[in-house]
Amino acid sequence: MMPLISINPSIGKEIKSYPQFSEEKVNQIIIDSSKCQNHWKKTNLEFRLDCLKHLSEILNDKKREYASLMAEEMGKPLKQGKSEIEKCIFLCEYYVNNAALYLQDKIIDIEGQKSFVIIQPIGLILGVMPWNFPFWQVFRFSIPTLIAGNGALLKHASNVQGCGFAIESAFLDAGFPKNLFKNISISGSRVSSFIKNASISAVTITGSTPAGKSVAQVSGMELKKTVLELGGSDPYVILEDADIERSIQACIEGRILNTGQSCISAKRLIVVDSIYDNFLQGIKKSLMSKIMGDPNDDVDIGPMVSLEAREEVHEQVQKSIIQGATLLLGGFIPEIPGAFYPITLLSEVEPGMLAFDEEIFGPVFSIVRAKDENHAIKLANQTPFGLGAAVFTENISKGEEIARHRLNSGMCFVNDFVKSDPRLPFGGIRESGYGRELSIYGLMEFVNIKTVVINDKN
Repeated sequence: MMPLISINPSIGKEIKSYPQFSEEKVNQIIIDSSKCQNHWKKTNLEFRLDCLKHLSEILNDKKREYASLMAEEMGKPLKQGKSEIEKCIFLCEYYVNNAALYLQDKIIDIEGQKSFVIIQPIGLILGVMPWNFPFWQVFRFSIPTLIAGNGALLKHASNVQGCGFAIESAFLDAGFPKNLFKNISISGSRVSSFIKNASISAVTITGSTPAGKSVAQVSGMELKKTVLELGGSDPYVILEDADIERSIQACIEGRILNTGQSCISAKRLIVVDSIYDNFLQGIKKSLMSKIMGDPNDDVDIGPMVSLEAREEVHEQVQKSIIQGATLLLGGFIPEIPGAFYPITLLSEVEPGMLAFDEEIFGPVFSIVRAKDENHAIKLANQTPFGLGAAVFTENISKGEEIARHRLNSGMCFVNDFVKSDPRLPFGGIRESGYGRELSIYGLMEFVNIKTVVINDKN
């Protein structure tokens, strides 16, 4: 089997090669983890939360180390890597403070009989996680999973195995039992065979829509629950009465984070005709001041994750230009080492162009002209995806009405860019997947919500 190779995208050089685990080794890990989970589910919640507190402390102590690891393995700017670890700490603290309430028995009154609902773990959960947020994605699936009493196996992306094993070590150092959380080094092509293992109770995947469909198909045949967090082509609707400067800054922040390699980044900026030219002029000016460079420096964007990823984005940009989009910034491959791609601005993007119809996973701004508010919302919903969306308007009641009823997505923000937060459910609809992560809703995905009724009448 080919090893899993981690390559520094800033310089294009190999960091480390990780031999793939054999089938026998993975099966033994599953056996050991299943046994560990059977013990873990019997521990009291207080002990689990103590482990979580220790984990939070480790994250804080090693924040710089983990951020440097992310910069090296997938090119995340150092300051963004630190923010990612801080977000993981916040998530730990959130469940420390709220898990007891969420997991407590719920008494139900049914005509005098003793009845209640209890929350129980379901077993061993397989998480298939991506490279773009190599700590955050793992933590947001694993923390509620483990605190509920389950075990967690991580199949991390091939190029961030260093992050995967660092997370495994952190869980162990925090006091979580050995084998409760394990990183298994296997390629994506081998995932299906392990989903079929009887000891795997459920699967969660964050990744592309085709990968999600594949996992869902195999899991469905085994009657195993899945949570799918997949691609997105998030529309940001900028209405006539929007604060243009505020909307520009939100769109930029929502797009260049992680060099545009995010499922919830601002992929299509749909601007009504009356302010289109002013918005375009303003965003171009702001983007020209952004810095691309070594992720260990104070930069706005680092390299893309790989040369292959850059080539795919560049091809999408070039085809969009051929289809009629106007290139205003970027759109070229720099003559420097590494997988760098400049911030790219496309205007006059329309349905039928790749920049409108497909998800571009890189630092590309696609500006779409809408006739008016109704046309803008129609364009926003003209996508098979449904992850996040945003609307910008000074009329807050109108913005809320649009967010509530008119934009088709799992999440919608008014006058802000879409972001995840431990306190809010995260997930999409249609080809962006199903199920939710984070908050109480994420905690309830991989549990048995069990009804108990006791007839104590003679």
